[in-house]
Amino acid sequence: MQGYSEGFAYIYNMRWTHFVADMAPRIQAFYEATATGATDRHLLDIACGTGQLALYFLDHGYEVVGLDLSPAMLAHARTNAAAYVKAGKARFVEGDAAAFTFTERFGLVVSTFDALNHLPSLEALTGCFQSTFDVLASGGWFIFDLNTRFGLQRWAGINVQEEEDLVLITRGVVMENECRAYTQISGFLREDDGRYRRFGQTAYNTIFDMDAVAAALKSAGFQDVSFVQGHDLATPIDDPETYGRIFVVARK
Repeated sequence: MQGYSEGFAYIYNMRWTHFVADMAPRIQAFYEATATGATDRHLLDIACGTGQLALYFLDHGYEVVGLDLSPAMLAHARTNAAAYVKAGKARFVEGDAAAFTFTERFGLVVSTFDALNHLPSLEALTGCFQSTFDVLASGGWFIFDLNTRFGLQRWAGINVQEEEDLVLITRGVVMENECRAYTQISGFLREDDGRYRRFGQTAYNTIFDMDAVAAALKSAGFQDVSFVQGHDLATPIDDPETYGRIFVVARK
């Protein structure tokens, strides 16, 4: 899985929190309406980044483990959730989403903001599914989102965002022969002292076939697998490949 530089982690922590702010309450509401979610408040956040989603659930009474490959992202996560780390309610662990293990069991495992698209292959994604299944409590839930082929085909091109305190340039290219979409992100962010911090990062999303995703989840042992939309996690959709981004809800 891809790691991220200190500069990009700083910008990510400062500017890219909107997705979590929108989705965390929806995930919480769905999970707590289930039999497992009514009592189990143990959460694993795979590819937790700077810990924004983890912090939301910590604020709502959960105990959280965050897993990420990037030491720079984890440093921000530990700072953001410092009070909970000190209290023993949270910990953030460096590790690969494709292969991990924990002694405890979780009622809910999540991975958001297309983090699992950053895995390099279906084999790696399948490893993530098996690792997740193994650490879930009986009846536990796994909720994650993916950019689809249709969604990633729209990455191609250049976009410039200019604000008073930020200049953000994204350049995207889709490599169908590699089943990947690449994005180069660069720009400048104004800091409190008026100086500008330059940042840059190249990232990729792997294009996964949704039928293969469902098959890999079932092969790992998940009983129920549904493709849904973010605004309605309870209602399955018929053809996930026609959406730009889909959520997957799976139960052990």
